[in-house]
Amino acid sequence: MVAGAEATNAPALAVTAIDKWFGPVHANRAVSLSVPRGTIHGIVGENGAGKSTLMSIVYGYYQADAGRIEVDGTGVAIKSPQDAIKRGIGMVHQHFKLVDTFTVLENVVLGVEGGPLLGPSLARARSELGRLEQDYSLEVDVDAIVGNLPVGLQQRVEILKALYRGADILILDEPTGVLTPQEVEHLFRILRSLRDQGKTVILITHKLREIMALTDNVSVMRQGSLVADVRTSETSREQLAEMMVGRSVLLRVDKQPAQPGPIFLEVDELRVVDGLGIERVRGVSFNVRAGEIVGIAGVAGNGQSELLETLSGIRSATAGQVRIKGKVVSTAGEDGRQMRRLGLGHVPEDRHRMGLVVAFEACESAILGFHDTHRYNGPVLLKRPEIVADVDRQMHDFDVRPADSHLATANFSGGNQQKIVLAREMDRSPDVLLVGQPTRGVDIGAIEFIHKRLIAMRDAGKAILLVSVELDEIMSLADRILVMFNGAIVGEVAPAAASEQALGLMMAGERVAGSAP
Repeated sequence: MVAGAEATNAPALAVTAIDKWFGPVHANRAVSLSVPRGTIHGIVGENGAGKSTLMSIVYGYYQADAGRIEVDGTGVAIKSPQDAIKRGIGMVHQHFKLVDTFTVLENVVLGVEGGPLLGPSLARARSELGRLEQDYSLEVDVDAIVGNLPVGLQQRVEILKALYRGADILILDEPTGVLTPQEVEHLFRILRSLRDQGKTVILITHKLREIMALTDNVSVMRQGSLVADVRTSETSREQLAEMMVGRSVLLRVDKQPAQPGPIFLEVDELRVVDGLGIERVRGVSFNVRAGEIVGIAGVAGNGQSELLETLSGIRSATAGQVRIKGKVVSTAGEDGRQMRRLGLGHVPEDRHRMGLVVAFEACESAILGFHDTHRYNGPVLLKRPEIVADVDRQMHDFDVRPADSHLATANFSGGNQQKIVLAREMDRSPDVLLVGQPTRGVDIGAIEFIHKRLIAMRDAGKAILLVSVELDEIMSLADRILVMFNGAIVGEVAPAAASEQALGLMMAGERVAGSAP
């Protein structure tokens, strides 16, 4: 801390007139904000609003084209993460920066060994970590292999890394995306403890309920600019959502009770073993009826991804049977083409890895998997005019912005990339739709739109299997909720009887009274 900072009551962090361009994209537009010392400060905004860019400038990943950064009232030049760390700024990323095969202690020391001999460094770190764990309720076995720890404990390791390096300002980017409700509550206790002991916490999240529960102040960004800076106690989720989007947003899902029809998808004792010989799906059985949404809740890494990939024809099963509208289908994982021909659509969990080719034009990404159909495939070349006409119509129907089918897929925001995938799969009106993480990395306005589309598809008599780590989403959309843990279905809960606490316990492997086995 800079001498005299307390006397002048300078903010822990202040940025003034920050500008940042990426080619023609004006990511930050003269952004100025101040973060008081010893507070939890939220930053919210739609995808592409500039919040992550701003914090990346503060942490040294990017350099601003114009503007000033002050730490404890003193102007600083931050040209790298090392500069940020020297100024007492730490960052916990959405995707952890840990070495899975190292112990907790080795991960914490990595990069700050402090001498040619590792032994003394490890001894010093062990002593300091003991103090930090006690001070901030960050209990974790320092000798445990990081790859063997649950995700909530891995996150604690990232926080310990930052504190060990002397962080007084801690930035967290979407920190609760893969945590159970119980882990979220523990994280909140940790962050409140950090604040109460004088640390400053900056929280980047799209979850407004968490903003309301945890923060002291919140800054709202829209289209690269700061549009509001308010005390959390003086605002509401609805007001924040409207400031983020520029219009009123429906934060609840408006739907009528489901009218289930015949069974469209049946899964019977499905088992899946991965390339390492680990059984990821263990004897899973369930069904999905026409006119209903069945939600699968679970912490990432508990077999949901392997289940979706198997049902979509991407991955092979080792045992079990799958039927679509009574017809037994191959589970050899040879190709997803047969599944599409049987009336199955698939929105993958990771749009970049499996849903799109970001280097392609949007009109090319929007026909992936359907490019060999007669409508698009000519004797020698693809029928480009027909493709462009179809994709232009889909973009209009699904409100993709900008509505430019020739624009590279990489140049769309995450929410609009997701709409391209949804449009591609839903426009064909499949009887069964598999949807993985439909709103991951998607802003509030796009979430509202996607939810309405899924409900409309349900009401049209389609069967939808929804996998999401967002419990709010599961409880709002699903007509039945299944919970997966360690590759198995551990219970079924009716949405009316579901609570985040009960689902969270089941997601952690606990048996809860009232849930069907």
